[in-house]
Amino acid sequence: MSRLTIVSGLGGKLPACFLVEAGGARILLDVGEGPEPGVRPNIEPVGKVDAIFVSHAHEDHAAALDLAPDLGNPPVYATKGTWANIKNCPVPEDRRRLLPLRGNAEIFGASVTTGRCGHAPGGIWLHFAVGGGFLYTGDWSAESKVYPFDMPPQSATVVLDASYGDRDDALDDQVAALGRMLGDGAVLPIPIGGRGPEMALRLVELGHVKPHLCPEVRRQAETIASGGDDAASPQAQAAIAALLRSGLPEKPDPKGITICGDSNAEGGLAAELFARWLGSTPFIFTGHVPKKTPAHGAIAEGRARWQRWNTHPRRSDNVRLARAVGARQVIPAFTDLAGLVELPHELAPAPMLRAYDIDLI
Repeated sequence: MSRLTIVSGLGGKLPACFLVEAGGARILLDVGEGPEPGVRPNIEPVGKVDAIFVSHAHEDHAAALDLAPDLGNPPVYATKGTWANIKNCPVPEDRRRLLPLRGNAEIFGASVTTGRCGHAPGGIWLHFAVGGGFLYTGDWSAESKVYPFDMPPQSATVVLDASYGDRDDALDDQVAALGRMLGDGAVLPIPIGGRGPEMALRLVELGHVKPHLCPEVRRQAETIASGGDDAASPQAQAAIAALLRSGLPEKPDPKGITICGDSNAEGGLAAELFARWLGSTPFIFTGHVPKKTPAHGAIAEGRARWQRWNTHPRRSDNVRLARAVGARQVIPAFTDLAGLVELPHELAPAPMLRAYDIDLI
């Protein structure tokens, strides 16, 4: 019997780490840190694995790769785009392997299919041909205009990205709300390797002034525009190339719009401007805000604002996905289970499991 063991990721906004045993192989899916500072999975009970698969480069999925020696120093598999975006990657070159962005692979006896997850550069979901199919979505989104989502194959067991719990507000409405908040200008701290280029594109489409992009976000936009980010759609490539050709401000302006990392003003240009401009220029945060970060304190004190920008699926997106792939059992990851009221009813008759060891049917 193939099995799934949840090492971390069930019961709260926790780092991703899942062990799948299929086709005679033991494969760890993601090994992250955060999003709360310093939170890491306990891998001591896991033992040696044959491989680590990384769904995308964000820290809560990839920042604990330095734990690989405790797992037997297995090869680590990720897409080209993910490898390019893992910060300070601790994996030696000779242990790095490539996963297809969209395709099939046979790895240690496990038949794996991948597809674009709509969430990040190089980001993928992973499907294993065991039983009626097992799908690990990682983080995903159906609403991005830059990163498309590919529909996975039929999957009896699905690990869903339930980060938003029962929330169902649309990204288009959130973009409009953010636009109304901007006024004469603002600093928009965002995660590197995430929503930055799309945020710039959509705010300009709303008629706002062209934003300054910090160097990291600018490089991501340039990579998309040049065709170097194969996870981005051709339409996004053309639109972002046109935006860059039109000329963006070279320097941040307290009366303009600045899109910069990092997401909670702990580092990068966001931290620098936070120290200089907070109180005179609006700061608007748009993602998960961990406690004990500058962003959390400023929002709690009323000195900064928050407006969600969807980069994860809404409740209705998760329900549509589960039905489309024929899910017969669902594991809701990355959320407070107590906050799930509507989702279990809408997923029925597929049960929503809350166990840490699950048979893959």
